[in-house]
Amino acid sequence: MPEVTIKIGGRGFEVSCQSGEEEFLHAAAKMLDDEAQVLSDQIGRMPEARMLLMAGLLLADKTAAYEDKLRAMETRLAEREGELNRLRNAPPPDPERVEVAVVPPSVTDTLAELAARAESLADAVEEKVQG
Repeated sequence: MPEVTIKIGGRGFEVSCQSGEEEFLHAAAKMLDDEAQVLSDQIGRMPEARMLLMAGLLLADKTAAYEDKLRAMETRLAEREGELNRLRNAPPPDPERVEVAVVPPSVTDTLAELAARAESLADAVEEKVQG
């Protein structure tokens, strides 16, 4: 079992860990050291046990806040997944009926006849104007 020296609040500690977990231990120690540094900057020098206790409590508070956020996000995710499943399993909407206007042939024939008469009248007017 490897022995690792970690520094927290400017103090060194010898800690044992499982083989391969050294990097995790250093990362965790850095988090604790960062909190201890905040305490040291705000309060000044304090006994080792108190510094570690306060830094641990600060980390526990942050962890609790993250756990609350995680639970809220998991709840939102579950709601969205439920909505998505409901939409996937819902029957498709009824097709929308779209009506397209159809002009009856008699109307087009009448319009064509009116157009022909209008052209004939236009031609007659032109002849009278020119002649």
